[in-house]
Amino acid sequence: DRSSGSSSTSSSSSVVVGDGRGRAAAAMASPQIQVGSGLGGLLKDGYKEMSGLEMAILKNIEAVNDLGKVCRTSMGPNGMNKLVINHLEKIFVTSDAATILGELEVVHPAAKMVVMAAKMQESEYGDYTNFVISFAAELLLQAQGLLRVGVHPAEIVAGYKRATKVCLDTLEELVCDKVTDVRDSKEVARGLRSVVDSKRYGYGDFLGKMVADAATMVIPAAPKALKLDMDNVRIVKLIGGNLLQSQVLKGMIIRRPPSSVVQRVENAKVAIFGTSVEAAQTETKGTVCLNNADELLNYNKSEEMLMEEQIRGIAESGANVVVSGGSLSEMALHFIDRYKLMAVKITSKWELRRLCRTVGATALVRLGPVMPDEMGHCDLVETREIAGGRCIVFQQDREESIVSSCVLRSSTTNQLDDLERAIDDGVNTVKTYCQDARLLPGGGATEIEMATRIAKVGETTKGLEQYAINKFAEALEVIPKTLAENSGKDPTVVISNLYAAHKRGEANAGLNVDNGEVADMKEKGVFDTFAAKLQAIRLATDAAITILRIDQIIMSKQAGGPKKK
Repeated sequence: DRSSGSSSTSSSSSVVVGDGRGRAAAAMASPQIQVGSGLGGLLKDGYKEMSGLEMAILKNIEAVNDLGKVCRTSMGPNGMNKLVINHLEKIFVTSDAATILGELEVVHPAAKMVVMAAKMQESEYGDYTNFVISFAAELLLQAQGLLRVGVHPAEIVAGYKRATKVCLDTLEELVCDKVTDVRDSKEVARGLRSVVDSKRYGYGDFLGKMVADAATMVIPAAPKALKLDMDNVRIVKLIGGNLLQSQVLKGMIIRRPPSSVVQRVENAKVAIFGTSVEAAQTETKGTVCLNNADELLNYNKSEEMLMEEQIRGIAESGANVVVSGGSLSEMALHFIDRYKLMAVKITSKWELRRLCRTVGATALVRLGPVMPDEMGHCDLVETREIAGGRCIVFQQDREESIVSSCVLRSSTTNQLDDLERAIDDGVNTVKTYCQDARLLPGGGATEIEMATRIAKVGETTKGLEQYAINKFAEALEVIPKTLAENSGKDPTVVISNLYAAHKRGEANAGLNVDNGEVADMKEKGVFDTFAAKLQAIRLATDAAITILRIDQIIMSKQAGGPKKK
């Protein structure tokens, strides 16, 4: 019995020891993993996860809606300005949505998608960025009510897609006018008035004519295709005076007087140097030992002779205008005046590149004679007095290198920046006219007419899609409603009056922001650009549909150390 008991005890103890060794070996072979339930057990520490209707979809809708509220109050001619101070403490006072979004550092992923759509609209057409933000936010806000009553996001997306197709098809039928000749300044100004009025209300006629003159000046003549290069329309901002003193000049303007005695050159041959026009300096430091006064005089004479030889070589090569990308020494100016050359100093390398493109020259890094293929040509280089200061104008009459300059005048830098944005929007619109010159009625007329037709489609649609289609039609009301609110009018009354006018068949009936009454936008001359609005509707609906399809947000831990507060 003892022997059997001892043997059984020893056998059981040997099993226990063997089990402990197996566990230890397994622990050494693989790292310790704490297996948990759910998504947290699959991912590393630091991951955040939100899912479901309340935590993911509605949170995204709320973020985009907050972004829409920021931009919506800046819509239209009576839109309010935003004062934005960026991380460099630069102050922006503007109602331009593209500028506001460019300076705001939006971090929410869903709101970032809408911002990207607005930036795409800005890069392609230069306008209607506020429309993209406001319409996308309103689409999501309308979808929020359907989600809360139990409609599945897939049904809403299907309804929105069908409504978008009807909307885009309807848009072509609503074209009410067209810019017949994009090369005609008066015809172009007719379509630009409402574009510029949305930024600087009350100056639409004046600024619209300025933009039309500047843009049509650089469009090639009739045999060639319609094309507008944005870089050929330059903007020069001069503080002082008032807006009505702004003007358009043919040519490129350098905001400094010439450094030489010669002030005007016709049929100029331009030599452009990317370096300073002065005596050459050695790369390494050296010491010159002079024993007497004669050696000192001879040393200075040799430097003068070298500089004279270089300037004489430039003059003998045929150039009569010298442009320096750096400084101009007194000795160089002396010989430039002796050989009756015109000297221009440009410190900005970007301005130097634009001048090279304008006159067709190559920026040289060596001082000396210029080859004919490196030299540029300009019809007229002269000094003019603009806004109380002397400026140099490089005027070209050739079509390949025609440049126009808008000289803007105002009392503050913020107003000048806002004027520049208004001019930029106008030039972008003319560029759009070169591709598609069709016009739509403005003042919310297009949106109300589209909403009316989409609502009729919703009435004949079966299933849950009809609710999404009707909500899409309601979302289109955000544009005339916002225009009414920003103008201090009752939006409910305005919307009902607009619907009543469109029921009577007045497809061009829109809001007159001056008195809050319904008026014919074609007769008022208030137009929207067809191509830009078409793309804006596409981008806004695509962004809204993409956000509605998100049901889960997974965020990893940010890289780096703790953030500075």
